[in-house]
Amino acid sequence: MTDTADAGPKAKRGNRAGKGLTVERIFTTPGVHPYDEVTWERRDVVQQNWKTGETIFEQRGVEFPDSWSLNASTIVTTKYFRGAVDTPERENSLKQLIDRVVLTYVRAGKEHGYFAADQDAEIFEHELTWSLLHQVFSFNSPVWFNVGTKSPQQVSACFILSVDDSMDSILNWYKEEGFIFKGGSGAGLNLSRIRSSKELLSSGGTASGPVSFMRGADASAGTIKSGGATRRAAKMVVLDVDHPDIVEFVETKAKEENKIRALRDAGFDMDLGGKDITSVQYQNANNSVRVTDEFMRAVEDGSSFGLRARHSGEVIEEIDARTLFDKINQAAWECADPGLQYDDTINAWHTNPESGRITASNPCSEYMSLDNSSCNLASLNLLKFLREDDTFDAATFQKVAELVITAMDISICFADFPTEAIGQTTRDYRQLGIGYANLGALLMATGHGYDSEGGRALAAAITSLLTGASYKRSAELAGIVGPYKGYARNAEAHQRVMRKHQAANDAVRTLDAMDSEVHRYATKAWADVVEVGAENGYRNAQASVLAPTGTIGFMMDCDTTGIEPDFSLVKFKKLVGGGSMQIVNQTIPRALKKLGYQDEQIEAIVEHIAEHGHVIDAPGLKPEHYDVFDCAMGERAIAPMGHVRMMAATQPFLSGAISKTVNLPEDATIEEIAEVHLEGWKLGLKALAVYRDNCKVGQPLSDGRKSAKSEKVEPEKVIEYRPIRRRLPKRRKSETTSFAVAGAEGYLTAGTYEDGKLGELFLKLGKQGSTLAGMMDAFSIAISVGLQYGVPLETYVEKFTNLRFDPAGMTDDPDVRMAQSIMDYVFRRLALDHLDFETRSFMGIHTAEERARQLETGSYTPAETADDDVADELESYSQSVGATTRREEDAPAESDAAVSSAAVEPDVRSGSGAADTRAVSGEIHSSAELMERFQGKAADAPMCMTCGTKMRPAGSCYVCEGCGSTSGCS
Repeated sequence: MTDTADAGPKAKRGNRAGKGLTVERIFTTPGVHPYDEVTWERRDVVQQNWKTGETIFEQRGVEFPDSWSLNASTIVTTKYFRGAVDTPERENSLKQLIDRVVLTYVRAGKEHGYFAADQDAEIFEHELTWSLLHQVFSFNSPVWFNVGTKSPQQVSACFILSVDDSMDSILNWYKEEGFIFKGGSGAGLNLSRIRSSKELLSSGGTASGPVSFMRGADASAGTIKSGGATRRAAKMVVLDVDHPDIVEFVETKAKEENKIRALRDAGFDMDLGGKDITSVQYQNANNSVRVTDEFMRAVEDGSSFGLRARHSGEVIEEIDARTLFDKINQAAWECADPGLQYDDTINAWHTNPESGRITASNPCSEYMSLDNSSCNLASLNLLKFLREDDTFDAATFQKVAELVITAMDISICFADFPTEAIGQTTRDYRQLGIGYANLGALLMATGHGYDSEGGRALAAAITSLLTGASYKRSAELAGIVGPYKGYARNAEAHQRVMRKHQAANDAVRTLDAMDSEVHRYATKAWADVVEVGAENGYRNAQASVLAPTGTIGFMMDCDTTGIEPDFSLVKFKKLVGGGSMQIVNQTIPRALKKLGYQDEQIEAIVEHIAEHGHVIDAPGLKPEHYDVFDCAMGERAIAPMGHVRMMAATQPFLSGAISKTVNLPEDATIEEIAEVHLEGWKLGLKALAVYRDNCKVGQPLSDGRKSAKSEKVEPEKVIEYRPIRRRLPKRRKSETTSFAVAGAEGYLTAGTYEDGKLGELFLKLGKQGSTLAGMMDAFSIAISVGLQYGVPLETYVEKFTNLRFDPAGMTDDPDVRMAQSIMDYVFRRLALDHLDFETRSFMGIHTAEERARQLETGSYTPAETADDDVADELESYSQSVGATTRREEDAPAESDAAVSSAAVEPDVRSGSGAADTRAVSGEIHSSAELMERFQGKAADAPMCMTCGTKMRPAGSCYVCEGCGSTSGCS
């Protein structure tokens, strides 16, 4: 094994006599502040609800680096800037936000003895600032909400509560959940201590059972809006598989889903957010069953399994394990609940068993620890560590992980907590949750299929290095500021789990130079973890999880969230001043180049993806490369077991678990869900949730191609829509253009309707009666009939421009100086004559005057809208759905009409030409809705309650691309 240099801030490997961290530089330059290394600009942020048109947010003159996307700056402005809008107290610069957080961390680090000297604190400040400024990582949302403000300094997003079998405890559960939801976070708990409805009370009556008390908690959660926002609370409810009420718990939400269907068929509004959905119970929580190895073995063997009384532990009922397992799978098939949590696996990796078992998780199932505890999260942006030569910078990745885990631990020193019990447990055990985002984009960019051995090997090595580096720093911190208070009684167990992680790292089989290099650093890190930890102990009981990274993923301009693959190959972007476009993911050209394709091939493949939304039959793309571009949705969606195998590859290197849902197609069977649940257990996962498309009324996935037998009600009428031909009037205007391409002369006649829209064309080439003239007449008739039946001219322009055949070369047209064929010239000329500026700009077609203006001013914008300020403003575009963002210094008081009518030039950075951008329908407001157009299906996601945009999956939650709202913990 090759030794590696110490990474990141260094600590003495001794006892508490250590003098603090000596911090080394990673990115920064001595004597230069990170803010001085970037170019800043002022922008206006205006956000609207797409359903109502109502302006829901407006702040002008916010300051961000010019490298930040408009979407990222919009979400940070709306979500994280503190202070009332339109008051002097309101933050208006990213500098203020980062300083508010970072300086609080640095102050606390100094006060609690983390740094060897003031110089080290300053370097720590600059490195943390640089990393946040350049989107290398992000803390979880509560940090941005609360740190450095007058509000309580809550830094945790994930909470686990506890409840006992008493009315006082149950009512206290309701109250504690309410305070956590009010603060914008989520909570989970296990209800298994509550006596079942089959057991007696001390008074002689029968107990209500946990399911009855879930009704009260659900109603409470449904009325509390998280953090003052419009999204509902996020919560997790867990019940042990041996609880006597387990069957009732398993079937609870499935029965409610049947009720929803009945009410829908009766005419009630049962969609998510519908006015009648509130009458249905248990919809505010995710439900999970805690299964044991004993139960799963009984399922395999087909034997019986005992349900036990809560107080005495005696078996009060014997059931067939396979029958109960079938009920779990049936319910998950019907409504996606319950998920499974594998109790013995979770507790086998528990570093603090002497302090109590792990019984529950947070709402998204990635944080699993002691009752009444919390975890603050941070995630690294993996693409930031991919060098220009497509190698992964493992050394810098380790340094940043150590820097971030240090900051996360410091935050516990000053953090506030919603209850004293949670605060005490968190301060005693100091659980942290470092993770990452952009794994799917990283794998694609490096030519790895998500469901491939190479993809899993790289993901495993990166995850191992992340957690190894974090525990290495935790052991070093223990030598400076002491181990966590609960370490002494759990030292043996904690060290045993560290050796388990190390053994899992040794079992990783690398396949290429990239994952081998990462694995080499991970192996060295785990050796240090075991060695230094044996001497110092550890500062943190837990170090890592894989969270959804919804809102902070947008803050970091990530293409993919958490451990997820890419959502789809084509993304939706909103344009400044109105309009929208689809754009092929920027990762795809890089991946194709990595796979050895040439620029012309890349352009053709990207063009195919832009039109079809998938890579199947893309010209020149080898079938063996298809899997590199497989996504969560679409024609080549990753198979369910592909998701399970990726989770299994990374799970042994995480303190906690993974927030992820395994999606199955609508026609998946109950047996297939059972296979996923069994394999998740066998492969060592800690938790698993499935979602079968179209299993919920509130999130329909309706496929127009599905068979009639799947519909309960046959339609009375079948209406067939056919295109209608709009014939030209007998007398119509036409224009004839003579042209020459490489000396070959011809005539183009274009006839129009009264409104000026093109309706016919005639091409005259060669002598009358010749074969060429006959072919041109037939071609002209075909194009003309298509135009009259409604085929858009831009479709023909896309298809016929860039066709190459002789004659090709110079033309006599000053606007089209070179043509690759006569067809190329003809349709470029038609585009210039009959398409608006914005549409043809997407295709890269401009007049000679526009090209000249671009050379002079950097803008193609026509003369009537060529005011430099307006043009500069309009040539930026927003990724935000529903957000209009402009540069302040270039924004005089133009009218809304001027802005909306002006042309927009997209920023095409992929190097694949204009083929990767095109206009989309005004009815499309998100990537999820864009996928509907490609698939012919309604997107399987709820609508955002803030801005009305259709959300998309992020881990086991949903995230809005427009405003950054999430359906779960941040």
